[in-house]
Amino acid sequence: MSPQAAAVRATPVTPGALDCGGRTLDLARVAVMGILNVTPDSFSDGGAFFARDKAIARACAMVEQGADIIDVGGESTRPGAAAVSTQEEIDRVVPVIEQLVRRVAAPISVDTSKPEVMRAAVAAGAGMINDVRALREPGALEAAAGLGRPVVLMHMQGSPSTMQAAPRYADVVREVREFLGERVAAAVAAGIRREQILVDPGFGFGKALEHNLELLRRLRELAPLGPVLVGLSRKSMIAELLGLPVTRRLQPSVVLALLAAQNGARVVRVHDVGATVEALRTWEAVYPVATNE
Repeated sequence: MSPQAAAVRATPVTPGALDCGGRTLDLARVAVMGILNVTPDSFSDGGAFFARDKAIARACAMVEQGADIIDVGGESTRPGAAAVSTQEEIDRVVPVIEQLVRRVAAPISVDTSKPEVMRAAVAAGAGMINDVRALREPGALEAAAGLGRPVVLMHMQGSPSTMQAAPRYADVVREVREFLGERVAAAVAAGIRREQILVDPGFGFGKALEHNLELLRRLRELAPLGPVLVGLSRKSMIAELLGLPVTRRLQPSVVLALLAAQNGARVVRVHDVGATVEALRTWEAVYPVATNE
C-alpha cells in the first residue's frame, strides 16, 4: 500500500450531504439509487427502457417511488458485454439526462468510464459520475477532477469481458480495500475533493459467490475510505444461492440491500426502488442510521 493510500485509510470521512451540481444527495440516511439502463443488452431488463420515452417514464416512476438519485448508463457492463463507441454512448445517455433534469428534482448520475461521456453528461445536467473502472481510463481522472462532481470509484478484477472467468483472491476484502484506497488517493492527487468520493466494492465484478458473501459480511471495513455504495440488485449471486431467474429476484435483492445498509452502506443501487425504499425506511425506524455507525 502506498503512503498516500495509507493516509486515506487513516483519515476517514464522515458521510454528509453531497452537492451534485446544485442538487443535494443526503447521506444522513441510506440513499436509494435507481438504475436506468439505456441499453439494449442489460442483464436485468433486456433493453426494456432503451426507448427514450420509456426511459424517461421509468426514471420518473422511480423518483415517485422514493429514489434519491437516478443512475443513467448507456453501456452494459454485464459479463461478456460488448463495448460501444463513445459517440453511441453519448447519443444514448445525453438526451435522457437533458429531459430528466427538467422533469425530476432528484440528482442524476451517469454510469460511464469514458471521459468524453463524463463531460457530455455533466454538460447535460448530470451531477455525479459513477465509474466501474475507478477513473482508470486515459483522461478519466483529469476529466472528473475538472468537472467538480462527486464520483463513485468501483473495484473490478479484470474487464467485463473476462472478469468472471476465474476470479481469485487471497483475501478479497483486503485486496478490494487496498485497490480502492489507491484509487481514492489518485483521485485526491488529481484534484478531486475527498468528501466527493464514494467507493463501491463491485459485487459481481470479478468475484465468485464466496467473494461476494465475504465482502458483504465485512463491508464496514471499507467505510474509512468514504461513503460506501453497493449494487447487489438482481445479481447472479442470487441465482447461485437460490436458483432464481432474474425475473424472480425481488425479495432476495431487498434483503441484500438491507444487509448492506446494516453493514454500513450509505447508497444502495437498485432496480426495484419502491420495495427497497419501503424496506429501508422500516428498518431505519427500528435502527436509525446514527446508531449503526
